[in-house]
Amino acid sequence: MAQSTAPRTHPEPVTVGDHPRAGLYGAGLLAHGTGLTVTPVPPAGDTPAEPGEGEGPGKPDPRQETACSDAPPSATPATGGGHLTLLLVENDPAGALSIPEMLDASGKPVRVRTARNLTEAARLLTDDVHCVLLDLNLPAPGDDDPLAVLRRLLALAPHHAVLALTASEDLEGGTEAVRVGAQDFLVRDELDARVLSRAVRYAVERKRADTAQRQLTEGRLRAQENARLERGLLPTPLLEGAPLRFAAHYRPGRSRALLGGDFYDTVRTPDGTVHAMIGDVSGHGPDEAALGVELRIAWRALTLAGLSGDRLLATLQEVLEHEREDEETFATLCAVDIAPDGRSAAMCLAGHPAPVVRRGGARAELLPQEPCGPALGLLPRGRWPRTQVGLGPEWSLMLYTDGLIEGRIGAGSLRLGQEGMLALVREHQGAGLHGTELLESTVHAARDLNGGELTDDVAAILLAR
Repeated sequence: MAQSTAPRTHPEPVTVGDHPRAGLYGAGLLAHGTGLTVTPVPPAGDTPAEPGEGEGPGKPDPRQETACSDAPPSATPATGGGHLTLLLVENDPAGALSIPEMLDASGKPVRVRTARNLTEAARLLTDDVHCVLLDLNLPAPGDDDPLAVLRRLLALAPHHAVLALTASEDLEGGTEAVRVGAQDFLVRDELDARVLSRAVRYAVERKRADTAQRQLTEGRLRAQENARLERGLLPTPLLEGAPLRFAAHYRPGRSRALLGGDFYDTVRTPDGTVHAMIGDVSGHGPDEAALGVELRIAWRALTLAGLSGDRLLATLQEVLEHEREDEETFATLCAVDIAPDGRSAAMCLAGHPAPVVRRGGARAELLPQEPCGPALGLLPRGRWPRTQVGLGPEWSLMLYTDGLIEGRIGAGSLRLGQEGMLALVREHQGAGLHGTELLESTVHAARDLNGGELTDDVAAILLAR
């Protein structure tokens, strides 16, 4: 058959109805990024081969590849923007199978590689191969499964599109091949230019869609697992038997994260003392979040073991020094030990802003910032003095991290600061808010003044009696 001299044109986008089995296998996944057109070529035997073709040094084996490109292989199966490569895996002694010449959108020939068995296919199956056309009649020594060769190819090429080639009397085998993992099947007797062109495009795009969907599903599962893990790492206050009300608000600064570098905890020891703590690891990211969890767990263990004040913080600093990834990483912390009668407390500050206290019906006020010890991890032999604080019969105590006070006011450089945050707390307490509502309204008001989300982690806890 003579080669067509008609001008070659770029194809129109393939639609669902174009595919010969669109309704059966969901050809709606077919896209038009590969842009193939097809013209027939003379069947084998019409054009005599040059003597010694494919033999000798420097001459390629004609069964290996035609229409080669200088483009290097990509890290993953190539996309429609470059040369397309089709790998034909068949071993027909009669040579009756002829692959039509295919052109990409720019008119360049599509590369066709040929392998006689899976051993050759494994060598030719580089990352720049888009699609594999596998003859299901290819023998699979030592295996009676009619689809054994397909299963082996799918194991060799998990990221490539695969088309199964079957005989007209074995349509059921082609359908089974799709069920096993092929993107589609073709009938050998119907292998013309139109069918092959659309089948290759369909297989490539369906494989891309399947891969994208699988990656999306895997990403969602990982996100769900991470979310469950992060929720599990948030503390559960141990306040059984304590005549105190507890509320907490936590918002990590990292996008889509549930856990940040801020940490807090509250426990009641057997002697009736309620111990509350809030802290902030410098920096942002998963490493800081993990370190925050380690410090929180260490604080709880040390507190339940009977440590408090300077001794506890010195031990906590040792934990930080051993666990941090960077020697410049530090953590601020505020720890409060409320006496069993609930009328007084002892406070330690390690480079952390002082809490807000409201006694009875009086206005809220900041507790003294001094004396204050250094942040954990800054000084090898730091000291953290304790400050005695009177609370009275009725009070509320709010501990927070600096993410709440470092937001800006408007578009300028002015920060909210402790005084600005105190004004927000007074305003909302005056409106009758308390507990979780008070914390959330204060954080939301700081965010509104900032003109958007606060960039740092924010944690706040409220104890009231």
